[in-house]
Amino acid sequence: MRSRLYPVFKYTVIALWACFVAGPFFWAMTTSFKNANAVQGGPTYLPWLQYEPTLTGWRNIFGGAGGVDVIHPFVNSAIVTVAASAISLALGSLAAYALSRYRFRLGFIKNSDIVFFFVSQRIMPPVVLVIPFFYLLQWGGLLDSIPGLVIVTIALLLPIAVWVMVDFFNGIPREIDEMAMLDGCGPFQTFVRAILPNSLPGLTVAAMFCAVFGWNDFFFAFRLTFTEVQTLPQAVVALNSSVPPWWTLSAAALFGVTPLILLAIWVERYLSKGNLSGAVR
Repeated sequence: MRSRLYPVFKYTVIALWACFVAGPFFWAMTTSFKNANAVQGGPTYLPWLQYEPTLTGWRNIFGGAGGVDVIHPFVNSAIVTVAASAISLALGSLAAYALSRYRFRLGFIKNSDIVFFFVSQRIMPPVVLVIPFFYLLQWGGLLDSIPGLVIVTIALLLPIAVWVMVDFFNGIPREIDEMAMLDGCGPFQTFVRAILPNSLPGLTVAAMFCAVFGWNDFFFAFRLTFTEVQTLPQAVVALNSSVPPWWTLSAAALFGVTPLILLAIWVERYLSKGNLSGAVR
């Protein structure tokens, strides 16, 4: 009896969870094709049957009358996310490889303490960091600028890259390093030629985390930029006025999340960990 009920219970929970996750996307998708009358007329979800779909919301987010232009914020977010993620991944991979393969000790501080120090940077509340970041960027003349926002985002993403890559490098057999050194490679050449080619899944996961956190950051962009630079999350939140245009807000939200969905679909093929088979001879 239990063996029969368990699959039913399992798939029921999965179906309910899928509805819970997909529900907001479905609501945003239907609302983005409505106008003011359709939104104010009550809950309607079936286009052409319950309401006449319109592209008003989508026209508004691309600079239509009464809307907001999200192209420039989109470009700003893309520049900040790509630059910060790439630099964080490069520096984080080097730091993680060193922490995985070499032992560091300063008094009671060991490798595990250093890794925890990196991770602890993400534990602190953002409000604790924003004031030092503000004065640091003000001193360097980088407030309200893309380079300043990239620097701050690197500080936020670097702990993620180190944390993910340390764990992955620990799972790569040390025999690969030894074989590379027997072939005449130094430590850096071993890292570049032998370890990185076998680290694609870990790099992919770290890049995904960095891209997601970098793209979705609102708090630091809101506090460290004013008029010259605006990221996509700021542009979306700016639409949430006292009487928000839900059709435009829904279209902007869907537009903002689409790059992450496409990125996840594209990199899914690299998440398999079977690439190490045959690497050790």
